Parts: sequence; structure tokens; C-alpha cells
Amino acid sequence: MMVALITISTAVFSQSKNKSMEVLYFKAKQCACRARVCDALEDQIKTSIEKDFPGEKIEFKRVWLNEKENEGLIAKYNAKPQTVVAVTTKKNKETITDLTEVVHKFTLDRNQDEFESVIKSMIAENL
Repeated sequence: MMVALITISTAVFSQSKNKSMEVLYFKAKQCACRARVCDALEDQIKTSIEKDFPGEKIEFKRVWLNEKENEGLIAKYNAKPQTVVAVTTKKNKETITDLTEVVHKFTLDRNQDEFESVIKSMIAENL
């Protein structure tokens, strides 16, 4: 009986480990003043995710547009500076959520509450 319970628990735990999400933030190296703005935006996105999803299996990654090893990702997501995509993997199947428009809108209107709310709902939808 105990062995069966451990086996079932392990199977359920393994299934939950089969899902994960990466949030990719594509970034270009820019002059100092633009870089500070871009860095601040990156920090806001990362902080929002960490605050709203503590303990979730979400990894935030900065992807430099000018680095050769990132060419595949850049092509796959048609990335430009400040492109942000959330890539969810469940049972080896990818779901891509493009957050770029939300981020762009935030850079224009600076509505922090709306930004956090929309990012949270879009990510939660795919976890």
C-alpha cells in the first residue's frame, strides 16, 4: 500500500515538473541613456513575474540580439529590441504568448497597475 502511494505521488509530482515557462526578453546593446530605459523595463517585467508567481517554474531570460548563438531564437520569434515572449512547455509541446504589445503599451502610458494585471493574466493563462 505504501509503495503504491509513493509511486502515485512520484507520478503526479513528475507530471507537474513537465510544465515550465521561459519569458524571453530580447535586447539590443544601445547607448547609455537608452540602455538605462531598457534595463529599467527589463527589471519591471522580471519583478512583476517574480511577485505574481513566486515558486512557479518560470525562468526569465535576457536574449542579446547581437550575439551569434541567439540567431535561432531571434529568427524563431521574429525578435526585435524589447520583444517579449512567454514560452510554455507542457509534455514537450510549446505554447508561445507574445507579450510585446503589452510591454510597448506600458512604455507609452506607464500604467503600472494595468501592465502588471495584463502580464499576470496572460502568463497565468498558460501555466
